[in-house]
Amino acid sequence: MPAIVVAVSRSGSHCFSKPNVGSIRLLTGLGVEGDAHLGETVKHRSRVARDPTQPNLRQVHLIHAELFDELRTAGFTVRPGEIGENVTTRGLDLLALSTGTRLRLGDEALIEITGLRNPCRQLDRFQPGLMKATLDRDADGDLVRKAGVMAIVLTGGEVRAGDPIRVEAPATGFRPLAPV
Repeated sequence: MPAIVVAVSRSGSHCFSKPNVGSIRLLTGLGVEGDAHLGETVKHRSRVARDPTQPNLRQVHLIHAELFDELRTAGFTVRPGEIGENVTTRGLDLLALSTGTRLRLGDEALIEITGLRNPCRQLDRFQPGLMKATLDRDADGDLVRKAGVMAIVLTGGEVRAGDPIRVEAPATGFRPLAPV
């Protein structure tokens, strides 16, 4: 199955869920036009409180729809945009990508994966037990964060549901994802 964009979402306020929209425009070096997390420096409230001058490595949040399928079997109902992502994908193992992987979304936009979303307590406010359901352990006992990945915008452009996703591996070789 080819990798595709399933849905796109944005919100101009710092709310947890983001409504689906017909398309989003990614702005180079800034993020999603009209989204509360747009900017060169951090916009997530907890990070702004620590240091508002940090670069924004969380301009675009992506989640794989396969996570929603997994959560559904565990008794949760989660739809695209409801846990804060801007881009919902299908057919691409986001969590297996390397830091620095570039994704071409549609014809124009190019983003670069910066790291993992670190699940937070807001997930439990949305649905009790959801945070734990987005965490796991691998065969070595290491924590696995399944709540998606974060990216920066290298080249802006329009992105909409149904757009293809093309993967460009980093020239530096594989570097495991870490929370950003």
